[in-house]
Amino acid sequence: MSGCGPHDNGPTHAGRRHPRVEAVSSTDNAAAVTTTPSAGTTTRAALSWQPDHYLDGYEVAATPLGADPDGEGEVAATLIRRNAPDPGCGGAVLHVHGFTDYFFQQPLADFFHARGYAFYALDLRKCGRSLRENQTPHFTTDLSRYREELTAALRAVSAEVGSAARIVVAGHSTGGLTTSLWLDWLRQDDPALHRRIEGAVLNSPWLDLQGDAMLRTYPVSMVIKAVARVRPKQMLPQELSLAYGHSLHESAHGEWAYDLSLKPFGGFPTPFGFIDAVRSGQRRLHRGIDVGVPTLVLRSNASLAAPHYSAAADFADVVLDVRHMARWSAHLGDRVRVVPITGARHDVFLSATQARESAYRALGEWLTEITHDTEPPGSGAPESGAAAGTANENAR
Repeated sequence: MSGCGPHDNGPTHAGRRHPRVEAVSSTDNAAAVTTTPSAGTTTRAALSWQPDHYLDGYEVAATPLGADPDGEGEVAATLIRRNAPDPGCGGAVLHVHGFTDYFFQQPLADFFHARGYAFYALDLRKCGRSLRENQTPHFTTDLSRYREELTAALRAVSAEVGSAARIVVAGHSTGGLTTSLWLDWLRQDDPALHRRIEGAVLNSPWLDLQGDAMLRTYPVSMVIKAVARVRPKQMLPQELSLAYGHSLHESAHGEWAYDLSLKPFGGFPTPFGFIDAVRSGQRRLHRGIDVGVPTLVLRSNASLAAPHYSAAADFADVVLDVRHMARWSAHLGDRVRVVPITGARHDVFLSATQARESAYRALGEWLTEITHDTEPPGSGAPESGAAAGTANENAR
């Protein structure tokens, strides 16, 4: 595959940082995007693309989803693309963020673009660009509700890149859990649409509840469910750690610039209704699902409990327990490769240089295998001039 898209943002040079994004109201950003009816198509609306207020060289389009089943007004999802795609694109990527997250990872888009993939990302309802005034960030009481915007986004991407292009679905953290459950459902509900998907990339997927083992017991799960039933928006009594945010953001100890109103240092508080939805999804996965496509799971080689930032937080997953990813990845299907990345952060593509390059190398090798393609020149890890590290591979 060659580079994809009529306007190239140019190569990403070593040492270049993610461009600073200014704090812009997500309500204002979404208000600039409208949809119009599309006659004679299987999609619910024709997308109206507008410049993104957060990233230069990107466009956004909103998909209205109607009234929120959780009673927080009208909801919509936001599809983001890196330039308009070239009609000759050989493939496309649909990326889904995690909790306390939104799409800002331009080097990841650059990497896929260099390999000939049109790049798209989805900010789910009440997340990132899709968050509206008086809504609880990332709040849902049922992960299956995301099927609506995920399927609409897949159809929109498919229509833009053409029937010959194959699509890779990428999910980070909670997005890794959500997309896995959706792919299993889509495989059964719409096999023809599912066949458009070439593979799945799961970046530190949230496959089990971190913390003390007691938190994963049946009695605790039932307490969570009981509270969620009567007070779904009551927040969990937990102290939010600043370690991960401080390890990432350029204003603290990191190198990445992003909007702290959409991805605050300590994360958003977690409602009981949301954690119950996550636990229900995890239990479903633990019983065994089949995403139906080759799957790459990238994770750190180590986790670290870090209530406060220290240099060690730059070289471990301080959010989730990587042992859970190692254990439960086998329940995703029968074509799963798990690659531990030495010294990686929770988002492996936001890791320090050596681990980040190891992650990109593993991703590039896997893409080459599933597409039977030759890696084009200049399609290695972006944003670094250092030699790539070695990633241990464990096929499951």
